[in-house]
Amino acid sequence: MGPGQGRPRGTDAATGVWLALVSAAAFGTSGSLAKSLLEAGWSPAAAVTARIGVAALVLAPAALVSLRGRWHLLRGNARLVTTYGLVAVAGCQLMYFNAVATLSVGVALLLEYLGPVLVVVWLWLRHGRRPRRWTLAGIALAVAGLVLVLDVTAGVRVDVGGALWAFGAAVGLAAFFVLSADDSTGLPPLVMATGGLVVATLTLVVAGLVGVVPVEYSTADVVLAGRAVPWFVPVALLSLVAAALAYASGIGAARRLGSKVASFVGLTEVVFAVLIAWLVLGELPVPVQLAGGVLIVAGVLAVRHDEAAPVLAASANGHRERVGVPAPEGTGPTRPSASGAAGGPDPVPTAHG
Repeated sequence: MGPGQGRPRGTDAATGVWLALVSAAAFGTSGSLAKSLLEAGWSPAAAVTARIGVAALVLAPAALVSLRGRWHLLRGNARLVTTYGLVAVAGCQLMYFNAVATLSVGVALLLEYLGPVLVVVWLWLRHGRRPRRWTLAGIALAVAGLVLVLDVTAGVRVDVGGALWAFGAAVGLAAFFVLSADDSTGLPPLVMATGGLVVATLTLVVAGLVGVVPVEYSTADVVLAGRAVPWFVPVALLSLVAAALAYASGIGAARRLGSKVASFVGLTEVVFAVLIAWLVLGELPVPVQLAGGVLIVAGVLAVRHDEAAPVLAASANGHRERVGVPAPEGTGPTRPSASGAAGGPDPVPTAHG
């Protein structure tokens, strides 16, 4: 399967959806957990660096086991892992930090979560997969849902520079799904995640040392879910849940679903974030946010239907050919192969390399 090109089938699709939801829920915990650190004096860059740095250490032993001495896989994909760490992890975080300096948080998040739209555009321009009507409907529903969930109309601040930073974060988010979906390299998901987190950690440390982002932290107790706890409790939860579990399961989901479906299922992160904030911080979601969540889910289902339709049609055509039933009009006749024998329907475009 090339980058983002596979179409899910059977149990792989079901497993992929569950992994994508686990990843979205895990990422959705980051806001509530990080808020306790930020209120205790931590800077966003310090919280993120601790989060992904500890996660890299936690995943490293399992990654080494899954690699099973096949170091040539890591060496051969060093550029992929480096790009993943620089763009999809560190770059996405740094650009978001710069965006919220001049934009309201809601607007910054809305622009960042245009990443799935960029995935659709990438698949169209790079692989010739033109978006069909169900995908376009899914995009419209998902964006409308994001507007409602993020409440972007409250305290809107718009700045051209900030918008460009947020769009850069969207590129990083799109890169996360496109690069994660490439299983043609043979690189295990845990190795991909760990390598990317190591690269991202080193990048953020360097960025902090040269002053690109402020790095401030505190060892004072923090308030989490209404209770005073040591600072390392939210750091551990951020690292284990919102980084290690989130990135590893996200890569596994993208490889089973393809980058497009995985990216749209990933939008449920904002829904999980609102629900988790309700449970942990007591921030009750308003009805308009719940309505937005419904629209996001509807958008995901529309995109998922669009991806599943060609697979079902191909399966139906194959069955008709076996039993001698003609395919319905519009699905296309069988075409001769190079040897002159009847072939199947035109294959789905696949990436090479």
